[in-house]
This record gives sequence, C-alpha cells and structure tokens, in this order.
Amino acid sequence: MAKIILSANTDWYLFNFRLALARNIREEGADVLMLSPPGPYVEKIRETGFQWTRIDIARETVDPLEDIRTLLSFLHLYRRERPDLVHNFTVKPVIYGSIAGRLAGVHATVSSVTGLGYPFVNPGTRAAVLRMLVLPLYRIALTAPNSNVVFHNAADKEFFVKRRVVSEEIAFVIEGSGVDPEEFKPGPEPTGQPVVLMASRMLWDKGVAEIIQAARILKARGVSASIILAGEPDSGYPASVPEIELRAWNQEGIVEWIGRRDDMPELMRQAHIVVLPSYGEGLPRVLLEASASGKAIVATDIPGCRAVVRSGVTGLLVPARDPHALADALENLIVDVELRRRMGKAGREMVEERFTQSQINKQIISIYRELLGNDLG
Repeated sequence: MAKIILSANTDWYLFNFRLALARNIREEGADVLMLSPPGPYVEKIRETGFQWTRIDIARETVDPLEDIRTLLSFLHLYRRERPDLVHNFTVKPVIYGSIAGRLAGVHATVSSVTGLGYPFVNPGTRAAVLRMLVLPLYRIALTAPNSNVVFHNAADKEFFVKRRVVSEEIAFVIEGSGVDPEEFKPGPEPTGQPVVLMASRMLWDKGVAEIIQAARILKARGVSASIILAGEPDSGYPASVPEIELRAWNQEGIVEWIGRRDDMPELMRQAHIVVLPSYGEGLPRVLLEASASGKAIVATDIPGCRAVVRSGVTGLLVPARDPHALADALENLIVDVELRRRMGKAGREMVEERFTQSQINKQIISIYRELLGNDLG
C-alpha cells in the first residue's frame, strides 16, 4: 500500500479544497496523511477518518531562521513517516516540503502551484524583493528527481517555464481542484432585491477596493442591489484588508460584511450574481461553485478567471483594477434577469463537462500512478 502525504499552509485549505482528493486516493487503496499548521478544521479532517499531523509554517514572516525550521520540520516528518509520494500545495509547503522530500529521499514529489501569489500580482518594493527571493527557491524545489509540477492554468505554467524555474517535461496543467456538482446545484432564483456575493479572503489583491468603489458607483446611479462580502482577512498575507475597514464599510451600509462562512452552498443559493475582481488567480474555486450553482459571474479578465468565465456566455469579464467597468458589468446583470439566468445555465453545463471533482482528481491520480509505477494499492 502506497503512503501519500498531502500538505498545505492551512487545515482550512486541505479540508475545503482537497478532502475529495484524499477520499479518491483512499479509494485507490493508498494510505493518506495530511499535514498543516493546526486550526479549527483539524477535527473535521479527523472526523472523516483521515490522519492529520502538525507542521509549523510561519506564514506571517519572511524569516530565514523560521523557514529553516519549517524545512527541518518537513525533513524530520518525512524521515519518520517514510511516504512513497508527497503532494504539496501553497507556497511554503511547495518550496520547503519539496526540498525536504529530496533530502529525505522521498520516492516521488508532486508540487501544485495554485497561483502566482502576492509577489507576482502586486507592485512595490516588498513584492519585488519577495520575487527575487522566491524564484530561486522555486527553482531548487521544482527540480527534484521523479517529480511533477501542476499548475492551475496555462499562463502560470508558461511564466515558470519561460524563466527556467521548471522544465516543460514535468509541468502539467490541471484546472483547479474541481467542485462537487451534487453539493453545489442550481435552484430557483431568490425573490427580492438582487444579491451580489463576493466570497473570498478579504485581501486587497482579491479586488476588495474595487468592489467597494463599484458599490458606491451603483448606489450613486440608483441601482438597487445588496452586495455581500463573505470571508475573513488573512493576517498571514501581506495584502490583507484590515478588519476595521471592513467594519466601517459595513456600518456605512455600502456593503454587508458577514465574515467567514462554512455554508457556501446555502450562500450561493441566496445570491443572484457572484463577483471576483481579483488581480491574479490560479483557478478560483468560488467561480466553479458559482457556475455549478447556476449563477452568473462577473470576474476580472485574468488567466485563472478566464478558464471559468466565457465572457458573454457564463458571465462577464472586466479589466482588473477598474471599478467603473466592474460597476457597469454588475449593473447589466442586476437589471437583466434573463441574461443572468442564461449565463447561469451555461455555467452549470460547463462545470459538468470539465470541472467536477471526480474529473480533476482522476487527472491528479494519473500523475501519481506514473510516478509510482502505476501502483497505489
């Protein structure tokens, strides 16, 4: 029986985005161990019957000593657990987990680059310095023997290949983590005032400033809609929106901030339109959930969003950092009931054709089989 480790920088990520993959791996006869820092989702992971082990990752700092500790923690754990394959998600697990896998002699490594992240989508000195640090580390991490690298969209893959961070031969595109079409499904559109839902971490580079500006524009035009922000700030991310600002906007009445929610299928049922004005994405899961739920989408015209949103068919694409274009697109869908219903239907069909969890996980497991000689059980 093969032993496979899945690691990420939060237990939330493993539970919400990779639990179905863990189940599919187990169905193939392999043993699964999940690694992350501790958090509120650990017990939920364990309740599903999976093993979880703590790994400490300092997300809030760029500290060489802390990062060395992270590397050594991965190394110690791999030597203790002796996995046949490790699959790392999110930046620090990809970098330090993959380097540790090489040092520990792990037979096979898969690294998922789920998006370019803060250093590559933000201007400024801090992001530039981080780019200079991160790219060489990626280059070391992503060249381990018997390893593959998975990107969520072709543009991110091309970015890494052109800079010789990873070779074309071991780089693959698998579009996101998929969605469960039985959990997220269309229903009757809610009555009453249209609801526009933005569900994401509350980060500036998710486009929070732009949705606030677009809300002000719509209010000035007399367009009636409720704009809901669902999600929390992320203290471990440099571009996190301060909670005091979210509370101020909520008090002003320009948007309603409801914090983190674990009932996304229900939130989708209550929405009329889903919006994501992000600056950079791998392939956003929330847009798959929206399409599976039969919701029209407004998103930015960037590679990750373009993979899900066919402009004019399943939603509308607008330029990033353009609140006026965002307001125009939202207004079009707010006032045109038939258009958003048509787009929602097309989005559901697209998910069923390309983006179910089972389809995505089959592609991932086929990579495991190739690296392990076709034997997981």
